[in-house]
Amino acid sequence: MPGREKFQLDLNTLRDKLIEIGSLTEIALSKAIDTLERQDIDRALEIIEEDKAVDVLDEEINDTAILLIAKQQPVATDLRRIIVAIKISNELERMADFAVNIAKATIRIGDEQLIKPIVHIKQMTEICAQMLSLSLKAYNEEDIVLAKKVADMDDQVDSLYGHIIKELLELTQDKRESMQQITQLLLVCRYLERFGDHATNISEGVFYLVKGRHYDLNT
Repeated sequence: MPGREKFQLDLNTLRDKLIEIGSLTEIALSKAIDTLERQDIDRALEIIEEDKAVDVLDEEINDTAILLIAKQQPVATDLRRIIVAIKISNELERMADFAVNIAKATIRIGDEQLIKPIVHIKQMTEICAQMLSLSLKAYNEEDIVLAKKVADMDDQVDSLYGHIIKELLELTQDKRESMQQITQLLLVCRYLERFGDHATNISEGVFYLVKGRHYDLNT
């Protein structure tokens, strides 16, 4: 196989692995919130165990990218594609960790009845999942319009975050016996807020890939 064809095949492999990590991360997030709502400890433990697959893929992407840089010495757009692949893989690995953290929060809450329905937390999760899906679509299609849309959606996540935090802090006045649970739910909200930030970071990677310069979409 000619060198250029092999190089392009390896680039496609990086892209495919990123999409695979993204899919695993989206599934993990959905399962984590469902597990929290159902207070399913066994399923929470499964989420923690399944995260190993994401870590393996992240390592494979980094190894492949480093070998491509060392052997092919790519320039311009090809080099940006490799750099962005490494960056996005790291973002996705961190996002999957947030799903694991939500599962761990579920375990810490245990079977104590939830102090209130997690309706707004689920709304945050749905937006975060959409942001992840759109950011990966933007990456796959190298579409900065979609990437910008993801960044705009982060404002919705931040707004819900502020609203939920206020609600939970107000509950501390009358539910002192549930401080452990409230603390865990506050952490869950923080994990989701950070999840949205990382999805925005992926969009920034798309801008860098297409435009060749860095843009701060988190402001």
